[in-house]
Amino acid sequence: MEVSILIVTKNRPDELEITLNKLFGLLDLSIHEVLVFIDGCKKTEVLIAKYPWVHWENSAISISASPARNKLYKKAKGKIFIGLDDDAHPLNTNFITISEKLFKELPKVGILAFEEIKGIFNSDTDVLTLKQDVLQEYLCSEFVGCGFAIRKDVYEITNGFPVWVDIYGEESCLSMEVLAKGYDILYTNRITVNHRINRAQRMQTRRNYYRFGKQLKNTTFYYLVYYPFPLFKIAKLFWHNFKKYACSDWKYFKTYFKALFAIVLFLPRLIPYRNPIDAITLEKISQLPNPKF
Repeated sequence: MEVSILIVTKNRPDELEITLNKLFGLLDLSIHEVLVFIDGCKKTEVLIAKYPWVHWENSAISISASPARNKLYKKAKGKIFIGLDDDAHPLNTNFITISEKLFKELPKVGILAFEEIKGIFNSDTDVLTLKQDVLQEYLCSEFVGCGFAIRKDVYEITNGFPVWVDIYGEESCLSMEVLAKGYDILYTNRITVNHRINRAQRMQTRRNYYRFGKQLKNTTFYYLVYYPFPLFKIAKLFWHNFKKYACSDWKYFKTYFKALFAIVLFLPRLIPYRNPIDAITLEKISQLPNPKF
């Protein structure tokens, strides 16, 4: 198996169907595989019989995105893993060939961070009109989970997607571990994914509060796991979020303190995962740009 395409999904069967239908015509299933993890979502299970060419993993209860990725990636057989969100699809018909070519030409690159174009469009042609014609490639500090490729041999020398993160922030953790192993992350717009986000709908469902709490908690864990001396970083994180968010909105205020309570409760379980990165590597990473989100 040359390439594994991996997707974790929850409560978005319609979006997943769009992604699977678009992928089907781009793959050679004799050398490419698609693995999907259903994270505690009964209404998505109806797709299992409809797409027999997909390798399905199913959890009766939700274990959350990062632990689900951790389980799913252990099942993959390809030399290259390509991760997609359930509501994201590649716009390049040759995205696999490009990924293979770049990894072959650049042996120190462990991860490819694809260009992301957000929004719902009438067609892929409409999306491509937003794509920049000028080639953009540079080493960066992390990748976004909606579209990326990672070499299997690189993934396997890390701890993989963290089981101590639920959702939001798992890509930063894997990025840190890949960079600490001496490999690079390359942003490239040779491969573009359309991340079909309905921003207005997400705001209406107040996902910003949910994301705020998860990111506060998981960023704290990130510092505790990877930084030799994390307390100053954590103090700055708490103070910034208290001033900017908790003091401005009652729901942010409640979410802020709920996150702090969750952090304290989880601390004893986090200790076994502590894996401080050396100061030289941290300094190098801090100088790398973020990819274009």
